[in-house]
Amino acid sequence: MRAFSSHLTGDVTTMKKLLLTTALLALPFTANAGFMDADWAKKACDGWNNNATLTNELGGDEWAANDGGRGYKLIQMYRDECGADSKVQINISNQDGKAVCTYGGKPDGKAFDNAMDYLMHATDEDWTCMGEGSFGCGAMGAMTTGKLKFDGPKMEAMGVMGPFNAFLKLTGTIAGEKGACN
Repeated sequence: MRAFSSHLTGDVTTMKKLLLTTALLALPFTANAGFMDADWAKKACDGWNNNATLTNELGGDEWAANDGGRGYKLIQMYRDECGADSKVQINISNQDGKAVCTYGGKPDGKAFDNAMDYLMHATDEDWTCMGEGSFGCGAMGAMTTGKLKFDGPKMEAMGVMGPFNAFLKLTGTIAGEKGACN
């Protein structure tokens, strides 16, 4: 019986080492994306497409159709702590009356036009506040207090405050580490 018990102890120790090694090797593949890195932007694109407020209320002849005949609108974002060179982008197209995200990642070289596209940036603290929908951090509050800085068609944004608010809250639902810049 003792030989059997000692054989199991060795197998358990070997199994523990194997599991620990496997977990450590997998860590880089399972860790959260960085907040507002290319992986995060892809998840934001997927989140957009799963949000009825964004897809339905921004689609059709209004917001999404203001694309200058290009077939897309761009939303670029970055963290102030990381600078403009760290920006990410989502592309929105008007498809069958819905505002559909077709790309999320690093800027893909498409022409940016302030008359129809958006560039947004804020501090990590303010992105967190907006993502949580905290008091004073909704779309209107963030714009008027300067928590959210952006270039783009401000009057158009004012006309879609409900969906704009849903977008800001979406940024808080996508996991991402706000540590080092990417």
